[in-house]
Amino acid sequence: MTTPLEVTAAPVRPLALLRAAHIGPSIAVTCVVALLATAQRLPPFLGVVVTAAVFAGQLTIGWGNDLVDTVRDRQVGRLDKPLANGELSDSTVRACLVAAAVACVVLSLLVGWRSALVHLGLVVTWGHLYNLGLKSTPWSWLPYAVAFGTLPAVVTLADVPHQWPPAWMMAVATALGVAAHLLNTLPDLVSDAATGVRGLPHRLGPAASRGTAIGLLVAGSVTAALGPARSPGPLTGVALAIVAALAVVASVGRGRTPFQAAIAIALVDVVLLTVGAA
Repeated sequence: MTTPLEVTAAPVRPLALLRAAHIGPSIAVTCVVALLATAQRLPPFLGVVVTAAVFAGQLTIGWGNDLVDTVRDRQVGRLDKPLANGELSDSTVRACLVAAAVACVVLSLLVGWRSALVHLGLVVTWGHLYNLGLKSTPWSWLPYAVAFGTLPAVVTLADVPHQWPPAWMMAVATALGVAAHLLNTLPDLVSDAATGVRGLPHRLGPAASRGTAIGLLVAGSVTAALGPARSPGPLTGVALAIVAALAVVASVGRGRTPFQAAIAIALVDVVLLTVGAA
């Protein structure tokens, strides 16, 4: 005879928890922040703490996304989703989300209230607003624009003296964020439409979404290469050549490949900024 505990208890699977957190994009965003902190020459303690704070915030967004989408994912048979296929329980993911949220707040405040205000009020909040409904509206791009566009400020406002990043840097981050949204949605257009999700990519259609995203990636990369107050050197040419190759991959790739190419372009751009600031 089984007890209620035996019926309802589910083992905690670390790998499933990581998949539910969208660990790939979470790590990519965290790497961007780590590179920006290096470029800004933050003291090691601040660099580590601000990077950890962003990682914790990204975990809450990833877990929140899967919690909100559980019913929808089950309707369309998303067996790759740990909550939808029963690998994880809702209560386990909620507990992890709360723990990550507490860590995010504490770590953000350790960096300073200015950086914390931007991180918690713009980056993390807008990520959850996307999960909670904006993803199904024509404004689905806005959370990506706000969250990615202000991400550099999380780093620069942690420095002393506190300062906002230059406008061109925020423009690059905004372009990369919106492009990532457009490309990340492509594989799910049909299943999303079947469950009532009609964000901007669904309204544009796959061809227009892909073309718009590639245009944003290229424009953002050119701005990243030419925006800093320095003469373009050999590294600039190499970086733009890599970006061009990745843009081709994004234009012809299928599945998650275009999104992965967009993340790679973002990392190339940030590496370029890091070396240029050295």
